[in-house]
Amino acid sequence: MKKMRISELAKELSIETKDLLRIAKDLAIPVENIMSIVDVHDIERIQKRLEKDIQKKEDDVPQEEYVEKRVSANIIRRRARVAPTQEKEPVAAGSQPEEPEQKLDQPAEGEKKPTKEQKKPTRKKKEETIEPAAPEEIPAGESQEAVEIPLEAQSESLVQRELASEDTRAPEVSAPESGDVPTQAEAFPEIPLKEPEGEEGKPAEKKEEEDKEKKKEKKKGKKPRVLEEVEKEGEKEKESAARPGVKKPKKVREKEVYTQSDLYGAVRTGPGKKQKKRKDKRGLAAVAPAKRKPIKIGKAIVVSALAKEMGVKVSEVIKILMDLGVLVTANQYISSEDAILVSEELGYEVEEIRDEIKEDFYTEPTYSPEDLSPRPPVVTVMGHVDHGKTSLLDAIRSENVMETEFGGITQHIGAYQAHCKGKLITFIDTPGHEAFTSMRSRGAKATDFVVLVVAADDGVMDQTREAINHAKAADIPILIAVNKIDKPNANPLRVREQLSEFGLVPEDWGGETIYVDVSAKNRVGIEDLLEMILLQAEIMDIKACSKGNARGVVLEAKLDKSRGPMCSVLIQHGEMKRGDVFIVGTTWGKARAMFDFRGKPLNQAFPATPVEILGFSEIPSAGDSFFVVPGEKKAKEIVAYLQNNREIARQQIQEQKPQVTLEDLYNQVQAGKIKELNIILKGDVHGSVEAIENAIQGIDTGESMRITILHAGVGGITENDVLLASTSLSIILGFNVRPEPKVRELAKKHQVEIKLYSIIYDLIEDIKKALHGMLEPVFKEVVNGRAEVRDLFRVPKIGVIAGCMVTDGTISRGSHVRILRDNVVVHQGKVESLKRFKDDARDVASGFECGIGIGNFNDLKIGDVIESFSQERVETDSPW
Repeated sequence: MKKMRISELAKELSIETKDLLRIAKDLAIPVENIMSIVDVHDIERIQKRLEKDIQKKEDDVPQEEYVEKRVSANIIRRRARVAPTQEKEPVAAGSQPEEPEQKLDQPAEGEKKPTKEQKKPTRKKKEETIEPAAPEEIPAGESQEAVEIPLEAQSESLVQRELASEDTRAPEVSAPESGDVPTQAEAFPEIPLKEPEGEEGKPAEKKEEEDKEKKKEKKKGKKPRVLEEVEKEGEKEKESAARPGVKKPKKVREKEVYTQSDLYGAVRTGPGKKQKKRKDKRGLAAVAPAKRKPIKIGKAIVVSALAKEMGVKVSEVIKILMDLGVLVTANQYISSEDAILVSEELGYEVEEIRDEIKEDFYTEPTYSPEDLSPRPPVVTVMGHVDHGKTSLLDAIRSENVMETEFGGITQHIGAYQAHCKGKLITFIDTPGHEAFTSMRSRGAKATDFVVLVVAADDGVMDQTREAINHAKAADIPILIAVNKIDKPNANPLRVREQLSEFGLVPEDWGGETIYVDVSAKNRVGIEDLLEMILLQAEIMDIKACSKGNARGVVLEAKLDKSRGPMCSVLIQHGEMKRGDVFIVGTTWGKARAMFDFRGKPLNQAFPATPVEILGFSEIPSAGDSFFVVPGEKKAKEIVAYLQNNREIARQQIQEQKPQVTLEDLYNQVQAGKIKELNIILKGDVHGSVEAIENAIQGIDTGESMRITILHAGVGGITENDVLLASTSLSIILGFNVRPEPKVRELAKKHQVEIKLYSIIYDLIEDIKKALHGMLEPVFKEVVNGRAEVRDLFRVPKIGVIAGCMVTDGTISRGSHVRILRDNVVVHQGKVESLKRFKDDARDVASGFECGIGIGNFNDLKIGDVIESFSQERVETDSPW
């Protein structure tokens, strides 16, 4: 049985809510109104109390009972019966019941004079309740007449309806009538009625006994009960009619009286053991809890929707969430874990359903081989700044794009297409300046292979190395274009030697990397470069699905003064049409217009086609996923889902990458999460960096994994290093160098580990221990604040709350604390509740008073000190 409200419990037990509230208050159960909730233990106490009341009513059933029977619309026939007496003289002609009396002073036999009670029945009958009685026998010389009842009296409440009738006796002899059977008592359904017994006696003696009994009951304060309805006689009537001399009543004169229980479905009881069994079954049914349907939720649900599913007030759900430490409003999303906790608190079960948004839209679809067809290759041009990337694209497209760039430096991603031998090639031009590292990273993720442009006169530079690392991190093939071979100091052979150190060995030297010597200025080697690109694409067998809704990636987003938000999107799968509704990140839009890289309007776009789309509601972020949805209604639904909880949205757009740390490296290798340890190495001098590289490469890693140094350089740890480590799931090792504060913040945001050393031996040993699962993280304790207990308050069902003054630092809700008594630790726990006056608080600073509740600890004393502390991980750092 689950917790129930007073109103629900009253319906289950078939009693009035006010009666149930009275019983609950008598049992000292804390309830205020019909919306109050009682637990299982209190429900059992209430049921036991009701059973005792029912048993008490059964024991207090009076011996004298009355039976009434409606004969016609305005006539009721009433007979009295008493407890069986000693039979003095048997009556040969059969027994005949006698008319009951309406007042204590019985008029003389044969009189037809009405009494005062008949004239004014209301006041007297409110004090009387009459039980159905066994039929009494009267002499054959007496008869009974029915008394009419006004229609106004019939319309009153069925429980306290007043009946006014006076028995009169006629001198004429009438045929005896059969005895009536007692009916079910609607007002007191729990009291079983006794069946009439066939005892006989003289009417005069019966009347005297009745008068005496009534006087005794009046003195004792007992009141006879009134029965409001008489059912039709069943088998009992047939038995009495079969007796000799008994006249069978006419069925046509009987009329069933419909009562409140008939109309509103109250449970009726009747005489005999069968009704007792029926009562027991009803009691069991009342105890059984109503079966509730489980609440279905996904990964998240709106607070108001959760309250509506459970049929409770939103404020009640918010209150429970606040107790759990979650502060939300009615229109915000909560996670499925929080929803389960709230539902269990209110006695509901939760059934998690599949996340349709994630499964239908954010999961990469699978295509059958029949739906795949060849598509143009997507090539990203990368290299150092001013090495001629844009000039090379100008030569390919026969356009001078470089003049439109400020200062001759590419500052945004440009996507272009070129024809070669009847086939299309899509080029993505990325910036080469170091400030655009993240943009180059996005370009590498959206491409099939990379064309690395290296100037023959400058050779390998910083951004050249970085571009190689990006391509290797994305596991993308690299094709080398050695540019500026027309210059006098050009040395293509030196470029090949430098790149061979990175594993890019030319095919002429027995390697697998394609090298092409070009001159963008003189248009030399352009055709050879395009042929090699098509050859590489043919080897890779690049295919895509050109059917269905389009999916792609945002390369660049901007705000046009005349057109509004616009985006450069690379279509990867499906067909994009003008008028399609799409989702990008946490915004949606409708493709009002599409343009190619030349600005020409398009009606449709296929895979590997870069398009500029007009129709966004706001500017999205570059690198976001792009996909088409069935309509605006679905788009608004998805966007509302994502915008209300951006953290959940980010988790569903892409699964969170595992954080690679040296301490957890062994566990991740054993779990199969990673098979390669990527390292970015930075040092103070070139000799130290080279020595560390050789030492790391000499570490025996076995067959389970391998170590790869993605980037090694001289100088401090920069933001570019952190972004590269985030892209490639690498760790950064620094030797005699330190990162700036903003670099530390960026690393914390991207969950990139930075390890700093001053001794080469320590660096190598840590890597070896990490590979064998022997490296443990080191933590240090930090005291966040102290509070002194000034007073204690005992709160029912919660425990002891300490009234404190924060003397140092800050006390936060949920923080770990220790209780100090005379500088001795007596307990360690967590702050479960923190209040400022009557309001909940996240933290309380020094100099303020607050109320603190410690979880599972009530042995607080005035003068105790509550010390808040936390454990922080210690970075391996140099001693200086």
